[in-house]
Amino acid sequence: METTPRRDGTFDGAWWPRSRDLEGQLPDLIRALTERLGPLARIGLDASAWDVHTRHVIVDGHMVRIDWSAVDDNTMLITRGRQDIFSFLMLPPQTDATAARAAMAMAVQDGNGASAAEILAVTGITSA
Repeated sequence: METTPRRDGTFDGAWWPRSRDLEGQLPDLIRALTERLGPLARIGLDASAWDVHTRHVIVDGHMVRIDWSAVDDNTMLITRGRQDIFSFLMLPPQTDATAARAAMAMAVQDGNGASAAEILAVTGITSA
C-alpha cells in the first residue's frame, strides 16, 4: 500500500492485493489505513474483483462496512467518518512486481490526474 502526502490528485493511495480473497487480504489493509487515517466506516469495491462478497469485515473489534457498488475494478473508495472519502488505485493480484511498483508510484504522485485505466495502460498492466 502507498498513500499520498497531499490529496491533490486522482488517487489518495494505491493497493496491490495478492489474491482475490477479500477476507484474507482486507484486514491488513484496514489495519494499515486505520493507523494512518483513523477508524474507517466503509470500503467501496467492485464485486467483479473479488471471489467472496461479504457485507462487512471486523478487524480488531471494529466493523467496516463493504459497499458493493459500481466502482471500477481498479478503484477502491474508502470512507472515514460520514463523508471523508479516499480514492485508491487497486491493482489486479496477478500484476508483476515491477509494474505494480511503477503503477503505485504514479498513482500517488502529487497532482497526478491520470485515471486507473491510464495508469494501468502506461505501466503495461492488464486487468483480469
